[in-house]
Amino acid sequence: MQAQELLEKYKAGNCTDAEKAMVETWYLDFQKEGAALTNIELEGATDRIQERLFLHIEAEEPVVKKRTLWPRIAAAAAVILVSGMAVYIYSNQNPTVNPEALAAANYGAKSPILPGGNKAILTLANGQEISLDEAGNGKLAEQSGITITKTKDGQLVYTVSAAANTNAVKTGMNTIATPKGGQYQINLPDGTKVWLNAASSLRYPTAFAGEAREVSLTGEAYFEVAQSQPAKSFKVATSSQTVEVLGTHFNINAYSDEPSTKTTLLEGAVKVWSKDKADRALILKPGQQAALTESQLHVNYGKEEEAVAWKHGVFKFKDADLQSVMRSVARWYDLEVSYEGTLPDRQFSGEIDRNSNLSQVLDILSFFKVHFSVHGKQIIVTP
Repeated sequence: MQAQELLEKYKAGNCTDAEKAMVETWYLDFQKEGAALTNIELEGATDRIQERLFLHIEAEEPVVKKRTLWPRIAAAAAVILVSGMAVYIYSNQNPTVNPEALAAANYGAKSPILPGGNKAILTLANGQEISLDEAGNGKLAEQSGITITKTKDGQLVYTVSAAANTNAVKTGMNTIATPKGGQYQINLPDGTKVWLNAASSLRYPTAFAGEAREVSLTGEAYFEVAQSQPAKSFKVATSSQTVEVLGTHFNINAYSDEPSTKTTLLEGAVKVWSKDKADRALILKPGQQAALTESQLHVNYGKEEEAVAWKHGVFKFKDADLQSVMRSVARWYDLEVSYEGTLPDRQFSGEIDRNSNLSQVLDILSFFKVHFSVHGKQIIVTP
């Protein structure tokens, strides 16, 4: 359904409870900000509204700008009709807006499906497993002068004792793994900070005692590499590539179900090379992204905000197809997705709060002209 149709249904009193809740949420969010909503001309309000945009979906056909005045609710919903694009505003920041209606739109689920959170399993070198979301705060373990601590804000911190000689420490390999619907932050023994996204794992030594600091990643992680040991390069290995840095901030997306492995640089410099073809290598500058497929290694530009949005609690998409969007959604809500019928070939751009319940996310994505039904851990997508 197009946004204009939704507003017409609202004015006519024909909205479902879920549709009514969505329009009223838009309105109250603007009202909360003190916006002067009476007699707002859409064309004049475009710039202000676009700044608040959480999601926009490319419309299938051009729509002519309208200069007529809308009622207060229509202005609050702020459907901006410009150059063939219908823009939709959505916010779930006001929990008092018709919660029964929002909760009712569970797409067949028996209860609301909540977003992910800080969940991970730590596997020590001796094979002991610790569930970090269940473990209490404080010291979890000690390994050859290395203390492992869980902080009250949900971080895992490795601390080398002052008396320990790093080169003499007996090094073991630890692994931290997040499930679907989980994320976690870890501070490695050298001070490097790593944020793990859902369905990811990081394997690392309890102490960096060799000539290089080397870790292995599956899934996705954001790194802030410490320069405490500048003589030792920091290397991140995935199944298809190796990234080498000296001190920098970057994100690696290396999920096995994604079409490419993407390394996005925010600060510093990194070298990326393919494992199967050593001659395929790139040195990235800030703002560049290396995308590695089976056939090529190339550079993208302007992808940094999209790449690290998950770390800031947001889904952010730019010209993404439905399958790409749903892969991200499935990881965060611990779901499997299947498709039936011929789905629309459309691209998707915008932001969605990762703290939203699944039903709220699906409400937004339904404007993609698809339908969703949830059966346990399964989402079925149909035209």
